[in-house]
Amino acid sequence: MSSADSPRVRFAPSPTGYLHVGSARTALFNWLYARATGGTMVLRIEDTDESRNRPELTDAIFEYLGWLGIDYDEGPFYQSERRERHREAVQQLLDNGRAYLCDADDNELPGTEMGDGRAVRFRTPEGTTAIDDVVRGEVAVDHAQLGDFVIWRSDGSPTFVLANAVDDADMAITHAIRGEDLLSSTPRAVLVAEALGATPPVYAHLPLLVNEQRKKLSKRRDDVSLESYRKQGFLAEAMANYLALLGWGPRDGVEIRPMAEIIEQFRLEDVNKAPAFFDIAKLEHFNGVYIRELDPETFLAALEPHLTGEDVPWPPDRFRPDVVAAMAPLVQEKLRTLDGIVPQVDWLFLDEPDIDEQSWEKSVLRGKAAPEILDATIAALTDCPWDAETVKDAVFAAGEAHGVNRSKSQAPVRVAVTGRSVGPPLFEPMVNHLTREEVLHRLQTARSHL
Repeated sequence: MSSADSPRVRFAPSPTGYLHVGSARTALFNWLYARATGGTMVLRIEDTDESRNRPELTDAIFEYLGWLGIDYDEGPFYQSERRERHREAVQQLLDNGRAYLCDADDNELPGTEMGDGRAVRFRTPEGTTAIDDVVRGEVAVDHAQLGDFVIWRSDGSPTFVLANAVDDADMAITHAIRGEDLLSSTPRAVLVAEALGATPPVYAHLPLLVNEQRKKLSKRRDDVSLESYRKQGFLAEAMANYLALLGWGPRDGVEIRPMAEIIEQFRLEDVNKAPAFFDIAKLEHFNGVYIRELDPETFLAALEPHLTGEDVPWPPDRFRPDVVAAMAPLVQEKLRTLDGIVPQVDWLFLDEPDIDEQSWEKSVLRGKAAPEILDATIAALTDCPWDAETVKDAVFAAGEAHGVNRSKSQAPVRVAVTGRSVGPPLFEPMVNHLTREEVLHRLQTARSHL
């Protein structure tokens, strides 16, 4: 494809809230199409809603696009800086009779001179607008359903439809890839563009993202913020890989793969119009795969923010990076999110373990011979050699003496020492990173509650 006919796409977010997974998916699909076709990615900030815009939200857009690896070739352009251009376009439509001034009661006013307190409506002709949407096929709308719609507000600002149509035309956008929720505004944008003598872009409306109840994702009900997922410890590569599959899939069926391969596989015509289920369990699976692929140094660096932040449960002076480095190979295979490191290692840094009630109930209160196993383990560990094999043999022997197999005999000991019935291998970390006195104290505390 030559540069003369290469696609030009745009991601055009409004800085009225933090970037969420739906917007991120839209940005990603635009970027994938541009990179797959040798096209151009334009970033346009649609900041005309002055009452809701905040600079930190614009900064967050840049930050999270960068986090996901989505770069752009032109921009950022700010819609608010194009106000005069939008005014010129509206005046053009007034001059050629395609729009008219109106008062607060929507009555048409004589003349074509724009002024304060006067709104402008587009004069919608009779007929039908048909859109050949790449994803949804042909969408035809009778103009009677549209009415004469506002393109310039009485406060002197352009409407979304007017600004979009003008900016897409001026920036030579060839493909408008955006969410399905904007489909209803598309016929209006097409009419405005054509009235201005411009060729509307090819439209591709991406399917809605839905939750497990198949309801549209909502920031009021669902966890949709990229910031939230980043804080939980989702890797950018895993998130981008997963977002690419929301409404699209590679023809060879291989889902987890490098972004370079996704670009090679991506075809806009392969996007499905059916709602896409944002499956958090599947995202966690993807993330776990990507976590396991990290080299040791990168893995430790990725864990660091989750071990040193304000929310960690242990006193700062008890934290030991060398212990985490030793534990890393034991937990890397288990983690699905990076913040999952905390319950894997907190018992090594807390004065007392954080006892999980369900684990205590199952493995200690209702565990077979739990009091006897704890008593025997305390007795054995008081003066035995302090090494993993000896301690392990002592715990297993305590269980076998009371008819409990090896896997279950360590359960009450694990809960007493770590606070949980599941976790990394017990014995080596316990003897390497806790003193005999600390372990005995935890066992005796647990026994005293029985």
